[in-house]
Amino acid sequence: MGDVLVVAEHEENRIHPITFELLGKANELSKKLNGKVRAVILGRGVRDIANELVYYGADTVHVYDNESLRFFNVLLYKENIVSLIKKFSLDLVLIGATNKGRSLAPRIAASLKTGLTADCIDIFVEKGKIIQVRPAFTGNIIAHIYTKTRPVLTTIRYRVMKPLKKDEKRKGEIIVEDLKFSNSKGLKVLGKIRDKEVRISDADIIVSFGRGVKRRDDIKMIKELADLLGGVVGASRPVVDEGWISKDHQIGFSGNTVRPRLYMAFGISGSPQHLAGMKDSEIVIAVNIDSSAPIFRYSDYCIVADLYHVIPNLIRRLKKIGGSNG
Repeated sequence: MGDVLVVAEHEENRIHPITFELLGKANELSKKLNGKVRAVILGRGVRDIANELVYYGADTVHVYDNESLRFFNVLLYKENIVSLIKKFSLDLVLIGATNKGRSLAPRIAASLKTGLTADCIDIFVEKGKIIQVRPAFTGNIIAHIYTKTRPVLTTIRYRVMKPLKKDEKRKGEIIVEDLKFSNSKGLKVLGKIRDKEVRISDADIIVSFGRGVKRRDDIKMIKELADLLGGVVGASRPVVDEGWISKDHQIGFSGNTVRPRLYMAFGISGSPQHLAGMKDSEIVIAVNIDSSAPIFRYSDYCIVADLYHVIPNLIRRLKKIGGSNG
């Protein structure tokens, strides 16, 4: 077999934590594949942060540092990463299942005429074969996928892998690569507009709601409670499918995997698809009128009550003590 490549992601020269998770998994896999861990990072000024990738598990880091990479240009990224993969005949490429990764990965796969398994929750080696694990059929089954073509290209969800402990004494090779300029005239990045982004996977406090919320307008009280607690709003799949809230807020196999310090579930019964996305939360508080709701089996505090009684009372009490500032 061969080396494992991790495509590093960063924002304003701060490496995204998913990259460290991918490096941790790459270390595990490289031992089974008798290879080493390579990482690639593209951007402007990224040479200064390349050592971070070594500290978290990369043996070799390929750096593309150029003014042309000031903004994320998916075609320029694709062309240079494809060239790197071909140069070293890499067998396995790991990319984060983020907005950038989901845009980049299929373009790399198409260029290499190989398969892509998206949104994986695990990957392992069995009898020399690379097996990718992902939810399928809207999260009702877990599929184990073997890709015959090479390289194996995989996007992996955030917060499902464990990073290695940072080791600043770890040694690795930093290689500064020459940027290949794309001949494509199909894309020109004019600038960047910062939009309000939901980073639910990073949240320490999540207030989630499900079918127990009767009206779309009632989401306002969920949002008010989340704001008072200094948290963000989460949701189960049915209310996302109804169009009540964007998919960015969805928790579960077909949404986001989260590990907050506090997870509050209002009117969520607890389907296996939803539980898989939040079961590793430190503290779970569930409120449901059904005492037999499956989510209670995974909760630290179970409240059999109407959320329309509980939430307004919580809001009143939090306002008395000053909300998240109290």
